[in-house]
Amino acid sequence: MALYKRGKTWHTDFFVDGQRYRQSLHTSDWREAQKEQKKLISQAEQGKLAPARHQFAKLGFADAAERYIESRKLELSEASIKKERQLLVQPCIFFKSELLARISAERLLAFREWRVGQKVGPAITNMEMGVIRRILKRAKRWHLVGGDVKPLKERRTVGRAMALDEKLKLLRLAASNPDWQTARLAMTLALNTTMRGCELKSLRWRDVDLMGKMLTIRKSKTEAGERVIPLNSIAFAAILELRERAKGFGGLESGHFVFSACENSIIDPTKAQKSWRTSWRHLTSAIECPKCGRIQAPANECRDEECKADIRELKSPTAGLRFHDLRHHAITELAESQASDQTIMAIAGHVSPRMLARYSHVRLEAKKNALDALSRLDPNRHSSQAEARNSAAGQAGYDTSHDTNGNARETVPVELFERNGRHEETRTPDLYRVKANLFNPFNNFYHC
Repeated sequence: MALYKRGKTWHTDFFVDGQRYRQSLHTSDWREAQKEQKKLISQAEQGKLAPARHQFAKLGFADAAERYIESRKLELSEASIKKERQLLVQPCIFFKSELLARISAERLLAFREWRVGQKVGPAITNMEMGVIRRILKRAKRWHLVGGDVKPLKERRTVGRAMALDEKLKLLRLAASNPDWQTARLAMTLALNTTMRGCELKSLRWRDVDLMGKMLTIRKSKTEAGERVIPLNSIAFAAILELRERAKGFGGLESGHFVFSACENSIIDPTKAQKSWRTSWRHLTSAIECPKCGRIQAPANECRDEECKADIRELKSPTAGLRFHDLRHHAITELAESQASDQTIMAIAGHVSPRMLARYSHVRLEAKKNALDALSRLDPNRHSSQAEARNSAAGQAGYDTSHDTNGNARETVPVELFERNGRHEETRTPDLYRVKANLFNPFNNFYHC
């Protein structure tokens, strides 16, 4: 172990477990150099200063970002690689060729302030800081600066569920314009299957079972999203309409996409449609003139030449509705239909009740109805009923058929014992199996 000077800067040279470490301590003060050397030795003993990582830390940020992307190609999908590359655009502009080993907590905070100054939201800023964190972790530098960099607080919004009149109006508007056909059919499937937009775009005709009226989701956001969804009558009608449309351009082969790509009016069924964002925004923001009934985009006055009504204050109730909110709405309706949690999770592709609670927006009306049921339980009425029953029992006297059988109906006929936190019957094994089958939520689901 040695400290030596090169010019005015101290350097260290030491061995840990037979591995040699040599690097600059970036200081001209001897006492400060001793402290830094002790830190480096401690990091090397903990395995945080591997030589390969140390070489990576000597790269400039832009070069390190490119090498990081190359190394992740074996681990991530093409879409995830594209997203990582997009998230690195602004960090590369800010840090340029700055060495990873020189990036301090102050520089990271300065980058975050720079992005906030550009009116970038906290969610995007946190995602960019996330990819910077992964690069610095590979360089074994994040543990030195990460304690001073906390994520920005994000607004926790999980979407919205529409009111019934909003849903019906949106469906009616979608059917009024042929240009919105793709958005309408995608919306119909999302509302009746809980499918995500990415699942709809990756759906191929080989995934559609017309005989069994089922869809197979082979590619999704998570592994839990890979599932089989039965088609109700509305969703099945939408699939048939999509099939009729595909006949017109020869897009019915098993490998063709249900939602085919269309660019410059040229349809390519071998490629998936990238987006229906434009038609979706036009659809959700469209308004109906209260005077002539014409459906149109928001404006100061009606576009009808004879009407010319003032519609500047008119706004669509679904303006700003995201396509992903359709999934939230579908899950909400499933929750309000009193379907079991297991059934909803199997349809929606959730992995836990926590995720189900996050996405199911049981609306105020459903909560109000549940609480109204409590108000119908009048304590005075039940008390008087109980006194009447006791009085009748006192006048009836002792009767074997009346009293003994009545008590038997009010008491538990068999002993109960607690098994794995649940009460089970101890009468016979057959009864135990019957009870298990009755309370197994998956039996009813799989026999539907």
